Formats: sequence, structure tokens, C-alpha cells
Amino acid sequence: MKLDIVILAAGEGKRMHSTLPKVLHRVGGIPLLQHVLDSADALAPVACHVVVGHGSEQVRESLLQRRLNWVLQDQQLGTGHAVMQALPAIDDDATVLVLYGDVPLISPDTLKDLLAQAMTGPALLTARVNDPHGYGRILRTKKGRLVGVVEERDAIPKERLINEINTGILAAPAHHLKQLLPQVGNNNTQGEYYLPDIVGLALREGIPVATATAPSEIEVLGVNDRVQLNRVEREYQRRLAAELLQAGVGVADGSRLDIRGSLECGRDVSIDVNCVFEGSNSLADGVKVGANCVLIDCSIGPGTEIKPFTHMEGVATAANCVIGPFARLRPETRLAEAVRIGNFVETKKSELGAGSKVNHLSYIGDTDMGERVNIGAGTITCNYDGANKHRTQIGNGVFVGSNSTLVAPVEIEDRGFVGAGSTITKTVPGNQLAISRARQRNLDGWKRPEKKTSEPSRESAVGDPSESDA
Repeated sequence: MKLDIVILAAGEGKRMHSTLPKVLHRVGGIPLLQHVLDSADALAPVACHVVVGHGSEQVRESLLQRRLNWVLQDQQLGTGHAVMQALPAIDDDATVLVLYGDVPLISPDTLKDLLAQAMTGPALLTARVNDPHGYGRILRTKKGRLVGVVEERDAIPKERLINEINTGILAAPAHHLKQLLPQVGNNNTQGEYYLPDIVGLALREGIPVATATAPSEIEVLGVNDRVQLNRVEREYQRRLAAELLQAGVGVADGSRLDIRGSLECGRDVSIDVNCVFEGSNSLADGVKVGANCVLIDCSIGPGTEIKPFTHMEGVATAANCVIGPFARLRPETRLAEAVRIGNFVETKKSELGAGSKVNHLSYIGDTDMGERVNIGAGTITCNYDGANKHRTQIGNGVFVGSNSTLVAPVEIEDRGFVGAGSTITKTVPGNQLAISRARQRNLDGWKRPEKKTSEPSRESAVGDPSESDA
């Protein structure tokens, strides 16, 4: 089958109350339109035509990496009008599948079922729903034969009770669309050209019209407001959590997990509650992620434990590291095997060698750290001089005492030792102790300051002058 896919993405989405075009709002960290395109790609179309209107430039810029035929709908005159804008670029012998940029959960399998019904004429995707409000209704005879589609705005009260809806998703031979769409009128309450109107036209001309039924209501749910966006988001996250559980990942609570991008997990991985994964993340075998952690574009090595309330972005670790709790690891942090990062430690653009430890209350930035280094509490690398960043070089086996300041550019050679409270501005040679602090003095005869007692007021000293001695 020669397949062309048309995706309608021209709507403004006023009910979103946002300056962002509706199809660029995100589910699972991915734009709605991108979800639809991913489903379309699975069908291997000859071409994908995206009809844009409101915010067209912004929509195009968000998908520059995709090979798409962009079609501009200057005036939003309905779905039928939108499809007509794309038809000139489609060959007569193709089958056309019409999708919507705000229906992100539609599956390739459902679309394949629909396409199988569109070999000789149009085929509609329908769904049975509990609340059909807002959707066009499928009109059938008592024997179930399709006779038409009516939009809710134009439906009579009896028709509004029908719970079989038109999802709007349609497949049809291109030559039928080119024959029927020019006949569609706009004699309706909205003054628009409705794509489903081709059903009645086709039936009158003896062209067979078929239907396929979506397996679930949520799969065909369109996003028109924030409530629907949230509903789709939660369903999407539920599906991802179910996939992880089926793959053997220990997800503590699937309803308290958010994956906003991709997450690859090895064997025996466990993820506690309220964790967020953004971008592209991978967790190797045996990784444990504690509660309330955020990971963005991270690659975590085998056996590593990330303790609660840790925030990591652009981090790569080797095996058996321990990180957190309450740690912040910023982009280009690289941890070798068995590195320990403790509570309230921040790192940035630094490489830490195997077995090194930064256990608490420290900042390590723009640093190359060797193996088996111990960084004491309260140590910071001063990597910024107000204009430029500078690196700190720390060799193997170095010990840095608590509350030390390393002013970059500076180097501490192998097995150098820095005394607590030191400010290091020059190279510390290997196997030497560096101390840079004022000499302590103890003063004899010193007295602890005491609070001054307040003097009694004149009134309290001489009594109240208004009182007599009687």
C-alpha cells in the first residue's frame, strides 16, 4: 500500500490558555505532535504532511530534524478544508490516513486495523465512550449499517444520546478524497467544512464506507484543555510504569513515577517513589534510585545507589558509586568506580577517580580528581575569578581537610595533604602538608564579655511624683 499521512496541527488551542501552540504541549516530556509522528513512522508512509496554522513557525522549528511536508492553512475553516490543503501533494493512487496532532496515544496497531478497512473506500475510526460530549456521533440503522456522522453542535437531542463517537481519524483512497471533499459544504453552525461529511456524500454515490473501532477511549482522546492534557499524561505514565514492571524493574509505585523522555533499565533495578527522569537516562544492573530523585540525561553504572532527594543532570558514573542524599550533580560530572558523593555536595564539570570521597557540604567544580582522594566537609574549589573558569588538579591519594578553599588554577600533587581551614593558592607538592591559616593565639587574662544591666529609671528610683507621703 502506498500510504500518505496527513496530520492536522493548525489549531490554536484557546482552552489551553497558553502562548504555546497546542500541539507543542508535552506528554511524557515529548510534544503531542511528536507522539503522533512516532505512531505515523511505524506505518512506513511514503510521506507525512503536517497542516499547520497558528504558531506555524514555532511548530516547524521544534521539528527541524524531521523530513516533513509542511502545509499552511491560512484560515482555519474546518478539518475538510485542512485536508484539502495537503491533497495537491498526494498521488491519486495513494491511501491517505488523516491523524490529529493533539491525539498522542493513538497506536500503530489501531491504525493498521483502520487502514485494512480502507481498501475500497473511506473508513472511519470510531470509539464507544461513557461521555460522548464534544464528539460527533456515528449514525447507524437498527441493523448497524452506517448512514452518516453528525457533529454535536448540529445533532438533535436523540442523536446526542448516542455513545459511539467519530474520533476524526479517517483513512481513504486519495482519489475518493479528491472527488468528495470539493462537494463538502459549510452549512452548519460553525460555517466550517467538516471532513466527516464525506461519509454521507460517499454513501449517496455508492462508495462503500467502513468503520474500525478503537480498543479504548483513552487511545483516541484529543487534548483540548489542561484537564485532558493531565489525563493523557497520567495514562501515558501508567503505561510506561507497567512496561518497566513487566521488564522486571522494581517500581515502588507506578502512579508516583514520571518519565519525560526515555529510560533504559538493566536487571534488578529499583526505583522508589516520586522520581522524575527527563531526557535520555540509562540505569545499569542493580542500580537503586531512592525517593524524590530527579535524573536528567544520566548514565548510571552497575550497582550504584542514588539516595533520596538527589538531583543529577548530565552525569555519567561507573560501577558501585554511592550518591546523596541531598546531592546535586551538574552537567559533565564523571564518577569512576566506587566514588562516594554525600549529602549537600555539589559537583560540576568534574571527574572524580576511583574510590574518591566527597562526603558532605562541599562544592567541586572544574576539577580533575585522582583516585582514593578524601575531601573534608565544607571544602570548595574556587573555580571562577569573576570573568573566567579555571581548573583544579588533585592527584591520587590526596587528603583535603575540612573547611578548605582551593583557589584555581591550582594543583595538589599525589598524596598531598591540606590541613583543615586552609586556603590553597599554590601547588602542594606530593607527600607534603600544606597549612594556610592564621596562627592561633590564647590570651591570658581575657574576660568573657557580659551583657550590661540597664540602669533604673528616674521614676523607679525616686518614686511617682504624683503620689503623696500620706
